[in-house]
Amino acid sequence: MNHTSQQRRHIDAILSYSGRQALGKHYSPHELIGRSWQRCLSEYGLDPSQPRPARIVTHQILREHQDSVDEFLNVARAGVEQLYTQIAGLGYVLLLSDYRGITVQFLGSKNDDERLHRAGLYLGADWSEQYAGTCAVGTCIQEQQALTCHRVDHFDSSHIGLTCTAAPIKDPSGQLLAVLDISALDSSRTPDSQNFALHLTQLYARLIEDAYFLRRYRHSLIFKCDQSRELVQVNGQCLFALNEDGEVLAANTAGRSLLSQCHIIDLPTVYLPTLLECQWRDIVSINYESKDGIRAFRLSGTQQTLFGMLIEPATNVPYQPQLSQILATQEESVFQLDGLSADDPAMRKTISLAKRLRHRDMNLLILGDTGTGKEVLAQAIHDSSHRAQKPYIAVNCAAIPESLIESELFGYAPGTFTGGRAKGAKGLIQQASGGTLFLDEIGDMPLHLQTRLLRVLAEGQVMPLGSLQAIDVDVRVLAATHCNLAQLIKEGRFREDLFYRINGATLHLPTLKARADKPYLIQMILKKINPAVRLRADAMSALLAYEWPGNIRQLVNTLTFADAICETDEISIQHLPEEFFVHQNGLVEPLIPLHPITPTYEGCQKLSNDDSEQQFLLNLLRQQRWNVSAVAKQLGVSRPTIYRRMTKHQIVQPKNSNY
Repeated sequence: MNHTSQQRRHIDAILSYSGRQALGKHYSPHELIGRSWQRCLSEYGLDPSQPRPARIVTHQILREHQDSVDEFLNVARAGVEQLYTQIAGLGYVLLLSDYRGITVQFLGSKNDDERLHRAGLYLGADWSEQYAGTCAVGTCIQEQQALTCHRVDHFDSSHIGLTCTAAPIKDPSGQLLAVLDISALDSSRTPDSQNFALHLTQLYARLIEDAYFLRRYRHSLIFKCDQSRELVQVNGQCLFALNEDGEVLAANTAGRSLLSQCHIIDLPTVYLPTLLECQWRDIVSINYESKDGIRAFRLSGTQQTLFGMLIEPATNVPYQPQLSQILATQEESVFQLDGLSADDPAMRKTISLAKRLRHRDMNLLILGDTGTGKEVLAQAIHDSSHRAQKPYIAVNCAAIPESLIESELFGYAPGTFTGGRAKGAKGLIQQASGGTLFLDEIGDMPLHLQTRLLRVLAEGQVMPLGSLQAIDVDVRVLAATHCNLAQLIKEGRFREDLFYRINGATLHLPTLKARADKPYLIQMILKKINPAVRLRADAMSALLAYEWPGNIRQLVNTLTFADAICETDEISIQHLPEEFFVHQNGLVEPLIPLHPITPTYEGCQKLSNDDSEQQFLLNLLRQQRWNVSAVAKQLGVSRPTIYRRMTKHQIVQPKNSNY
């Protein structure tokens, strides 16, 4: 098809799209392009059959446009030049236009200077949609989003050989400041060929926008955050400029999107602690309390974790007085509690509250899913309190048979039970007097015992079974449950008055899946299990990616298992339980075949179809001198699978491994 017929076909497509002609089999544009075509026809009165020559403004007008964005151009220059070095060899030129569509900076090959000038890919070119019609720069200005205008996407038929990709750059208030564009005179006919160009242009537009943001607010405190702890320092997506009270003065595009997501962008005053569900001191003290200069936060109303860092201005006079005051009130270090977490926002709140309440003789309710460490927290609170030298008694209300729980808790007098102790027995409540009684799974306590426990808490006395004499007790109760006590109260299965007795304050424990400090927990637990063993990167990655339905208890079991079957000082992914292979691959790893084929290694005798899996595995282990790794490799399965099969078939390695 020659150029003239191609232009004619393009003109017909635009007119057909507008409804001026029968639609027929013509080009169907993207929604953004279609809206632009409609504007060109309806609002600007442009005619696709009348191509317009490139409009290059005079030197004087160009200077006026450049002067209006002079500070921005000084910041953008480095990013523009860096992007051009990456695209020049592919035949692209680079245009940076202001918000009115005038090209205020241009980089291109001198060899194509005349063609570029004629096409409008030149310094001072006007690419506003009102003049040039549908094009990457002009349509980006109108739509305020990145796009590619590829060949016949252009409205003007003289541009249908071009491919152009543009991305908006906004100022700190969210207003369009400039448009970054890369264009080529000649390109592939398929629009998909520009996908990488679109991503690259958006990336550099964001880099330039963020550099300008940091320049504009270089005298303010900047909070930078990202979903990745490892990348936040070099590639933090969200930027917030703050005053000395934590008020958000401005935010970059990603930051404004985050505020909008949490429905607080339109508030008269937006405070960053509100967005991050934290205290102002948690933010201001990052550089003074965090070892790596990064702290985890929880995004308001979500379970999303953000990792943030602070960029302090060259002079910190505006907020230094408040900072000194905040740091002066720094919480006391309590090693028993501090060691339970590294940097998780939910745990930070819980531990902070536990520190403040640890010396108070008030009952506490610990809530969390099974396996989240409720008893560990209770023990830490007791150990860090003024009751630390007194007894700590833990009772699992769900584990003691209902027929025994009453005597276990309250004790009994001599002669109460046939076969009981002659002198009677102290109950667990009395044993805990002076110290702490931890009632785990209190939601499972029988209703009639809840009444007796309530009396103990209200009166400070316990009545052993069969006794007529009450005994004074001084006990602090820490209760825990994974149940929804409010629902149990509604169903009549838990006493409301007991709930308020045990719930002087509530401490919440997050699930392991939701915690931001999983690497710390993994390393801490492994160190307790075996300090001499280390985790290889593939094992750590698998552990971090896992869902952890059993929480910390499951993590302890997993690391204990891995340490048990690891024959060296390094745990790899092959040492993890089978569910990690299911999780990673979506498949259960293959089992040992019941009727295996003849192994290929030298010296192995052929096994008949009558051989059982047990005999087959035993033969392999003997022939490989009980080298489990060699057997696993031979069968194409993991070492944990071999160990599980050995356990299933009760195969035990003999003391003499040469057997």
